[in-house]
Amino acid sequence: MIVDTRTPDPKKFIKGATGDWEIIIGMEVHAQVVSQSKLFSGASTEFGGEPNDHVSLVDAAMPGMLPVINKYCVEQAVRTGLGLKSEINRYSVFDRKNYFYPDLPQGYQISQFKQPVVGEGKVLIDADSCETVEVGIERLHLEQDAGKSLHDQHPANSLVDLNRSGVALMEIVSKPDMRSADEAKAYVSKLRTIMRYLGTCDGNMEQGSLRADINVSVRRPGGEFGTRCEIKNVNSIRFMGQAIEYEARRQVGILEDGGEIDQETRLFDARKGETRSMRSKEEAHDYRYFPDPDLLPLELEEAWIAGIESSLPELPDEKKSRLMETFGLSAYDADVLVVEPESADFFEQVAKGRDGKAAANWVINELFGRLNKEGLAIDQSPVSASQLGSIVDLIGDGTISGKIAKDLFEIVWAQGGEPSEIVEQRGMKQVTDTGAIEAAVDEVIAANPDKVEAVKAKPNMIGWFVGQVMKATGGKANPQAVNQLLRDKLGVE
Repeated sequence: MIVDTRTPDPKKFIKGATGDWEIIIGMEVHAQVVSQSKLFSGASTEFGGEPNDHVSLVDAAMPGMLPVINKYCVEQAVRTGLGLKSEINRYSVFDRKNYFYPDLPQGYQISQFKQPVVGEGKVLIDADSCETVEVGIERLHLEQDAGKSLHDQHPANSLVDLNRSGVALMEIVSKPDMRSADEAKAYVSKLRTIMRYLGTCDGNMEQGSLRADINVSVRRPGGEFGTRCEIKNVNSIRFMGQAIEYEARRQVGILEDGGEIDQETRLFDARKGETRSMRSKEEAHDYRYFPDPDLLPLELEEAWIAGIESSLPELPDEKKSRLMETFGLSAYDADVLVVEPESADFFEQVAKGRDGKAAANWVINELFGRLNKEGLAIDQSPVSASQLGSIVDLIGDGTISGKIAKDLFEIVWAQGGEPSEIVEQRGMKQVTDTGAIEAAVDEVIAANPDKVEAVKAKPNMIGWFVGQVMKATGGKANPQAVNQLLRDKLGVE
């Protein structure tokens, strides 16, 4: 029995013609296990390659070929379960899921049904700045992936590539605890981050390593759960949000017109931004599950599970709390930094022994902004943590101003080099001599008598004077000294 523990939130309601509606969302995330070989064979899991290049006799379901469990894949599933604060089942069973799979040669999928390797857990998400939502995990089970049907390679025939056939997947099934597209997107993003920290799934959605089936229904606020529709195989977080929004409004429109929702499986058409019917939704009994006779049940030893648990890294939630406490960061900045483990490590190198907030500003705003613009990952950054830390030091000790620092950042990005040496060689040091600054201030005031009168009526105009002085000194004057001198000379409070 599904128990609804969340209080309806009016901010998330859909406004229909006849009143408010609430979206109910549950997800089945399919995450490819990071492993060198497949779940039941020794064939390679490497992405790419020629069609049918990574296929063993087991994957091709040749007569007499029997599956053999990959222990490392089981370890990766247990590691993920521990990272999701889930119950690890000491006894689990592999089942045959009977269904027509044109790209799975044995004609059934080896999966888990009633006795999965991982039981209930939870994921905490920050869908907005005011609310932390707990999304329950129903289960995590292991199963084999299918191959890929190719319909555009031949004018009359469909072809099959079995390179992915038999690759290990973790299916992570959530409870229906999400109430908006933003929450669903935050949930998948958080799952991906956790698995990347654990090293159990690379999360590369463009390569098919992470995709989701999304169950969407609508109801009147606080009412009974409605009939759900499942949107299959969405492989983009942006598309997930679009699919949920469209499907929820489609269902609301049908219900407000007096119709009923058919329980069905749907596909999302990214070009049209809409879902379309694929087939009526199957139930568990339709798959005729039964224990696979070729595979023994898994029995996990306590000491083995404890060994995996002891090797877990610091996970995103714990790292976020530590960064906030150690470096005085805001929750928002800490969230941005811990999305990727490499980004958090880079920040900590920059911030070590320095002002944490200043380091975070430079890493997030300048470095991440430039990396995003250039389409680069953090490990491809032309500016190292040491170089960025030196720039932060030069600002902190007053050697350069913030404006000069941005120019310096551009030089280091394009040409490399030690920031302090570049500042020395190029004469980029900040002018702190109050006499020189005062002369520039006097010159700007003398050249703009009309503005002097205006600033007395509008004190905010002092910013214009600051800009002119900074321009006159090539951006090298100390901004605080400029501001104070201008206020004194113009009589502005």
